[in-house]
Order: sequence, then structure tokens, then C-alpha cells
Amino acid sequence: MKRNILIFVPIAILFCAIGIYFGAQRHTPAAPENAAVASLFTQSMPDASGKASSLAQWQGKPLIVNFWATWCAPCVEEMPELNALQAEIASKNIQIIGIGIDSQDNIAQFAEKYKISYPLYVAGSGATALLRQFGNQAGGLPFTVLIGRDGAVKKVYLGSIKFDEIRKDLALL
Repeated sequence: MKRNILIFVPIAILFCAIGIYFGAQRHTPAAPENAAVASLFTQSMPDASGKASSLAQWQGKPLIVNFWATWCAPCVEEMPELNALQAEIASKNIQIIGIGIDSQDNIAQFAEKYKISYPLYVAGSGATALLRQFGNQAGGLPFTVLIGRDGAVKKVYLGSIKFDEIRKDLALL
């Protein structure tokens, strides 16, 4: 009996380690494609009020691009702090934009209810392709991308933002 335990415990630990490794690989965003930012800037999306807007207007400006949805609890939880962060970084000429994976009506109601001060765009389900280009193969939300003035992706965050971390990472922009 003791011999069986000595055999099975190391095997169980090995399989646990393999499971953890592959689980982390599946949920860690891959490196973004080189064309992801260029693809983002070719997009035209309606804003929260329904007015079509070209995202090319943000080209050449440091950006925090937040993919979110009104039905995503972690997304909704971080919106007030993102709103406060926009006020904090506006003087540094850094812009937050939100790309909503939802309907225009839901995003408009949300923006009004929570007084979101940064631009919110409506991508609907079409944002899935953009998420994948930025390395988010699983399509998890929230998903945030830091893009430098040079158009290079500086960092991506899958899941809720740790605001202490993003404040430090703003130096990358």
C-alpha cells in the first residue's frame, strides 16, 4: 500500500503540473499580430450615441483600449475606475477608448447611467476578430491593450485590470 502511494503521488503531481501549465497557456494572451493596431485604426464604429466614428482619429496617440460588455460583471466593476483614470491621465495626453461587445442601445444606456467620460464604441460581435488579432484567442473579457504613440502594442491585460499595475505600465507609453 505504501509503495503504491509512493508511485501514484509523484504521478499525480506531474499531471497536476501539466494541467496547470496548459491551463495557463490557454488563458494567457498570445503575442498580438503586427497588423492588430493597423486593423484597429481601419475600423469605423458607431459611438454610444450611434454616430459612426473612424478609429483612425486615435492614430499617433497613446491609447488604452478596453474591450468590454454590459453583461460582463468584471467589465462593469472596473468602468468607474477606468473613468477616474481617464481624468487622471488626460493631462498626459493618453486616451482611453472602450470597445463594447454589445448592442448600441445597451451601451448608450450604460454610458448615461454611469457617466462614462471617455469614448465608447459599439463593435458588437465583430470585436471577436479584433480580440484575436491582439492575442486574445479565448475571447475573454475584459481585455485591455496599451498602444504607444508609435502604434506598437506595449502590453495586454486579460481579465480585470490591476490599476496599480496599469499606472506603472503607463510609463511604457
